[in-house]
Amino acid sequence: MNKQGILDLLKDCQSCFLATVENNTPHVRGMMPYKINETGIIFHTGKSKDIYKQISENPKAELCFFSSKNNTQIRVSGVIEILEDINLKKEIVEKRNFFKPWIEKTGYDEFIVFKVNNCVATIWTMETNFSPKEYIKLY
Repeated sequence: MNKQGILDLLKDCQSCFLATVENNTPHVRGMMPYKINETGIIFHTGKSKDIYKQISENPKAELCFFSSKNNTQIRVSGVIEILEDINLKKEIVEKRNFFKPWIEKTGYDEFIVFKVNNCVATIWTMETNFSPKEYIKLY
């Protein structure tokens, strides 16, 4: 599968699992990416969350997406960058209005936006279960 095929699969996935490490212990949680495009994967959280601390200490992470359309797992590893873009934060809150009451209470400083950069993806399917992994550079 090529880069565009992988990006198309990722865009179809409503959620993914994000793995981080803290004190040599892995932590995995479900996430809803905000945007996936040719420049990176964007998602968000709050400053009070463990994920923020973990990424601040170690920005390397892996995301695992699963496409139920064709039973394909896509693992994406990369380096996470914290974005300080108030316009992007406002855009996210407008599109995901369940954040509005929280933002009104805490303000935008507590709202953290991340972008996964330097991404490399590998695909898994039942058909390729025992094949050597192929890594495809996304960003």
